[in-house]
Amino acid sequence: MKKFHSSFLLGAATAAHQVEGDNIYSDCWAQEQMKHSGFAEPSGDCCGHYERYAEDIQMLAQVGLNAYRFSIEWARVEPEEGRFCKEAIDHYRDVIACCAANGVEPVVTLHHFSSPKWLITKGGWEADTVVEDFTRYVRYVMEQLGADLYYVCTINEANMGIELAAYAEQFIRQLQAQAARNAESGVQVGINIEELLAGQKEAARETLEVFGVDNPQTFLSPRTQHGDELIMQAHQAAVKVIRQVAPHVKVGLTLSLHDIQAAPGGEGNAAKEWETEFRHYLPAIAGDDFIGVQNYTRSLIGPEGTLPEPEGTEMTQSGYAFYPQALEHVIRAVAKDFHGDILVTENGIGTADDSRRIAFIQEATDGVCRCLADGLPVKGYFHWSLLDNFEWQKGFSITFGLVAVNRATQERIPKPSLAVLGSLR
Repeated sequence: MKKFHSSFLLGAATAAHQVEGDNIYSDCWAQEQMKHSGFAEPSGDCCGHYERYAEDIQMLAQVGLNAYRFSIEWARVEPEEGRFCKEAIDHYRDVIACCAANGVEPVVTLHHFSSPKWLITKGGWEADTVVEDFTRYVRYVMEQLGADLYYVCTINEANMGIELAAYAEQFIRQLQAQAARNAESGVQVGINIEELLAGQKEAARETLEVFGVDNPQTFLSPRTQHGDELIMQAHQAAVKVIRQVAPHVKVGLTLSLHDIQAAPGGEGNAAKEWETEFRHYLPAIAGDDFIGVQNYTRSLIGPEGTLPEPEGTEMTQSGYAFYPQALEHVIRAVAKDFHGDILVTENGIGTADDSRRIAFIQEATDGVCRCLADGLPVKGYFHWSLLDNFEWQKGFSITFGLVAVNRATQERIPKPSLAVLGSLR
């Protein structure tokens, strides 16, 4: 059933490190190979998208989708500081040309979580030099590719480090409370404290060997306030360069946004949560052409902070509540304060049951249609993700894709949800 005008950008999204494979110069690749890795498994050849991008773009186009959001991998383009790789930039030029040949609008993200390993050895995303380094990379990419692009996201989920810092703080508080309880009971639990501490020491030693620093500040490290400010400086510098090099390009960033719902007594905490997650970025993005909204679920906030989902709530593989209504709520909340265009750059569900993915898509896009009917400037919807891919530290265990991938053969197996999404325009 058609829901959207033919000019509406309807498509799917991927990220380079999660689908391309063999991203050997990145910080994530280095972390995956470590003996004391926090990753469940390495990405390896992943989905082979670096070689099979044409097949994947054609598959997307054949069901009626007219847009593809993908990222350019900084570590491939600049594998060593100041040295750009012509082969890599030519590859992404070919990807963009393939989109055009198939009637698909390429929406490019310049940074999607993974970074060059060399950047991390310099202090990563907490070092003042990251702004200059990112700007140099952006200038090179836009000089090479900008003429053939119309939508560019500078940084994916620019607020992720702040969210991770909050989760880490909450986790530490829980551990401290548990430790106090264990101490009171004589630590009668099956754990070898000496071995645990020794493992931490070995992990620290290995980290120093791999990155040359004790505490690598990757994009997915819990972020300080200064690091958060650097992200905004990097974004604003990138916007300036993009408008110089390719003034026709519409530019913005994407944010990870929850549908923040206040339980009785939690109204103040909910307002603070939304301020941290979204509103405090408004001065830095006020002049952007669009914002990329990325939403998967809701967050329930009570007087003491985040609340668990009510008993009986349907949960996804990621541990999120199945709540597609969240997207409409977030779009409306964003539109109150941000006055440029809105792109839904990610929205989806990790599940092995594709019928639930279809239900999620139908309900979420119904909400988008209601926003459009009310005159909100929503210009596109990108489902996460096109392929079952590498979900960072969780490895390949969570399936968000509209298309399954046999990783032994790299065969693509479209799910019914792909055709359903394509039928909406």
